Amino acid sequence: MSHHPPNPPIIHSFASPEVLISSLASFILKAQKEAIDKKGRFTIALSGGSLPKQLSGLIGNPAVKWDMWQVFYADERVVPLTDPDSNHLLCSTELFNKVPIPKENIHTIDTSLLSDLEELSDAYEKELIKEFAQKDAARFPVFDVILLGMGPDGHTASLFPGHELLAEEDRWVAYIEDSPKPPPNRITLTYPVINHALRVVFVAVGAGKAEILSEVLDSPEKGLPASRVKPVHPGQLFWFVDEAAAAKLQVASAEFKL
Repeated sequence: MSHHPPNPPIIHSFASPEVLISSLASFILKAQKEAIDKKGRFTIALSGGSLPKQLSGLIGNPAVKWDMWQVFYADERVVPLTDPDSNHLLCSTELFNKVPIPKENIHTIDTSLLSDLEELSDAYEKELIKEFAQKDAARFPVFDVILLGMGPDGHTASLFPGHELLAEEDRWVAYIEDSPKPPPNRITLTYPVINHALRVVFVAVGAGKAEILSEVLDSPEKGLPASRVKPVHPGQLFWFVDEAAAAKLQVASAEFKL
């Protein structure tokens, strides 16, 4: 067990969403190189929302070794993969359909289990175990990168304010039947998984995120879901934000790395 307190988040603030997109691509490529040099594969978890659009800097980039990627979803809506609510559909439309990634490297939910949330989340957890447990023999999977967005209520993945899932400490994948946002049924990675990643990256763009970003970073004691993301040593938390989203932040400017 690590005795180091979590590192403070590193906040990268960019003049425009375009600069953010190219810097995020460089960041992911660096993480990819490190992971492949060390263990011959790169593990990443993605969310939906506006996040897949922010990954457009990877499209057509010859440095991306798509065949070495193992992709999971930080959360997924319990719907068919062709449903407009599916994070996988969104990520495919925005990214995976435009790049040469082998289909079997993208770990989707088992849609034959849509009517049984318990079974569905267990099956997804088994996918993670297959990828991580034999190789790393760790109590929790250690992702190279987990990419997250944040809702206007401070939720991230499918971890919502005041929800009992915020206290889950054992499961890798949990389900939720009462999401305050539709669709109600979802599965999500839990905090122990998110907080064991080597790098967790939040992306927040636009003035609409300014208020909640300030609440999450300036008042972590409020315990909003995004504030509870605190990777354990040696993991590191990064925020990639644009100036509009960062407008109300009070946190020490020393944390800004431009």
